Amino acid sequence: MRKRLLIAVAILFILLLLGAGGLIAGYNYMLAPVASPGSSMIPVEVPPGASAATIAELLTEAGLIRNPLVFRIYARLNNLEQSFIAGKYLLDPAMDLGEIAAVISSGAVHRETEWFTVPEGFTVEQIATRLAEQGLVDQSQFLQLAQNPPESITGALSFLEIPDHPELIYALEGYLFPDTYEVEAGATPEEIIILMLLRMESVFNEERRNQCAALGMSIHEALTLASIVERETIVEHELALISGVFHNRLAIGMALGSCATVNYLLPEVKEVLSEQDTQIDSPYNTYQNPGLPPGPIAAPGEAAIDAALNPAETDYLYFRTKEDGSGESYFARTAAEHAENSRKAEENKRNSVQ
Repeated sequence: MRKRLLIAVAILFILLLLGAGGLIAGYNYMLAPVASPGSSMIPVEVPPGASAATIAELLTEAGLIRNPLVFRIYARLNNLEQSFIAGKYLLDPAMDLGEIAAVISSGAVHRETEWFTVPEGFTVEQIATRLAEQGLVDQSQFLQLAQNPPESITGALSFLEIPDHPELIYALEGYLFPDTYEVEAGATPEEIIILMLLRMESVFNEERRNQCAALGMSIHEALTLASIVERETIVEHELALISGVFHNRLAIGMALGSCATVNYLLPEVKEVLSEQDTQIDSPYNTYQNPGLPPGPIAAPGEAAIDAALNPAETDYLYFRTKEDGSGESYFARTAAEHAENSRKAEENKRNSVQ
């Protein structure tokens, strides 16, 4: 009799172990992901004040978890019942239940965003056109803000050094850093402008500001020169050399003679300026006026900024595109050398069309 009792107890114990093991296995199965990696993301909106039970039902209906009761048990065991945050989430069905609970309790809500890219050398007007074409801004409103930025923009950014020049075309020209940006859907033109200005502020760090001071230039002057270097240079390895030419001209009071500054005034960019173009009456015309124009003529990239702050040590005063398809330039020390380089460039141009 005693032996039979022991056998019965042993069998009951084994059954209990098997049952517990089955429960654990079942619980773990309920926690496991419902789909394999690579599945489509599923949107779920958690309303304000939603309980763990409500969230469990939402997740079950969305096909993200297998059992709402298991979610509630998991939330209680992990003290998450009061931690869930309302919002719109984009959840991966390849996440397990614990990962899903962690996302909702962290408040990592899904944000609808837009991306845009501003290439190096773009003007404010080109930036406004691109953003308007993407449906991100009203073009005229963006240009108005760039021309006369309000205190809400200028007051928040200490690095802005916009001079009070009556003929400055766009106050923020050259300050909107060319880069790829992500903005929340519905962002205002002002928010987009501030984002781009903050990016420029981070690029124009303390080291670069110290370089400005060492050159005796303001940030505004450095950005103005960098924008000219950006627009005048075709191949990046010549940035510092072309910067050196302009620095040399500035040092001796020689007009910069930059085609890019005149093109900034024209409705369309010209490959070759006419004599009439170079006679335009404007402080931006560096054929007629020595020194820098009132402000930048485009958005310089980081390499152009560094070139403006670190010009090549050279005695060149002239450069001319080779016109041979390389994008490179001929450099010269004298007007006579420059004239010879221009002759070679014209010959290269004729040969390239034959």
